[in-house]
Amino acid sequence: MRFPLLFVHVLFLAIGVGLFLKAWPLLAEVPIGAILGSESWHPLRGDFGLYPFIMGTLAVTALAMAISIPVCLLSAVYLSEYAGTRIRESVRLAVDILAGIPSVIYGLCGILVIVPLVRELGEAIGIQTTGYSLLAGGIILAIMVAPFIIALTVEVFRTIPIEARESALALGTTRWEMVHHVLLRHARRGVMAAVVLGFSRAFGETMAVLMVVGNVPQVPGSLFDPAYPLPALIANNYGEMMSIPLYDAALMLAAFILLLVVSVFSLGAHFTLLRIGRFGV
Repeated sequence: MRFPLLFVHVLFLAIGVGLFLKAWPLLAEVPIGAILGSESWHPLRGDFGLYPFIMGTLAVTALAMAISIPVCLLSAVYLSEYAGTRIRESVRLAVDILAGIPSVIYGLCGILVIVPLVRELGEAIGIQTTGYSLLAGGIILAIMVAPFIIALTVEVFRTIPIEARESALALGTTRWEMVHHVLLRHARRGVMAAVVLGFSRAFGETMAVLMVVGNVPQVPGSLFDPAYPLPALIANNYGEMMSIPLYDAALMLAAFILLLVVSVFSLGAHFTLLRIGRFGV
């Protein structure tokens, strides 16, 4: 049992060290603060500022979470406390299917449906936009992470002892008051862990976001502006990096940043869920 665990840890460490070593030629020439704080991305001139890509990643991820968290939380409450067995099982099956759909399918749906809707919305309020924007990326990403967050949140709610629910109802509270004062209060750590895992999933998503977000290296000034997340930067430019000095190091640094952020959030959420599993919510 120890060998598989050791193998996984060694593999993760090897990936992290490998990415860092590949990024080192750039770090040896340019201070990390200058790379992370610069908005200039001109590889032919040797400018590898990652600030627009970091902000694009944070913006599209934050927007996706702002859209998905209320919907996912209310859906999980309904499935856990209000829905009948038949509805609960049907929705759970649908959630599992949605979670397994390839991201490229979500991207195609975004191009065919979300992008035109965003373009029409922009025109309706007097904003000229192609539809390929931060808003389109946030909507697609919210749809993608929703099944993941819903499934985890429902499982967290299942760890709440039935006695806690029954005691609250026996005191004369309504079901919604029980949900608000008992269920959500006891499950807040688990719900936060589910949200953090959803954030980690959204932060590293590539294909679907790449297809709808616009991919312009600038800091988005509004929801209708295009953005350029770090995963899209790596996917779009990896094949071109061999002919430009330090290009590969810049992309490997972007990959290392992604790995670091996702790992930190995932580990925090994992230990929270592990604690809940051992000691309760």
